[in-house]
Amino acid sequence: QVQLVESGGGLVQPGGSLRLSCAASGSIFSIDAMGWYRQAPGEQRELVTTITSGGSTHYADSVKGRFTISRDNVGNTVYLQMSSLKPEDTAVYYCNAARVKRSKWGLPSDYWGQGTQVTVSS
Repeated sequence: QVQLVESGGGLVQPGGSLRLSCAASGSIFSIDAMGWYRQAPGEQRELVTTITSGGSTHYADSVKGRFTISRDNVGNTVYLQMSSLKPEDTAVYYCNAARVKRSKWGLPSDYWGQGTQVTVSS
């Protein structure tokens, strides 16, 4: 089994910063892409940012210039540095590992973390 464990959420004032981490563990041969999604109360889960194993990144327009994703391929860990946080960034943030292969010839699967709460409020 593959597990994703997130950390780093919390309460921060508007304009502040937070850094989220997500470590994937278990029997892992490769992970194609890792990323972060978020879900605010009453809203659908939305893409925040993704990064491929080659380092290509994609950001939602709402976070461009404020959030930075990075990845440690050796440790199967992904980070999200969030700056200039706004109240509308308040949500549960979920880590995603996409197209995970547990062996060279295995079929890929997607995995999700349990989520970490980020609250931006004064």
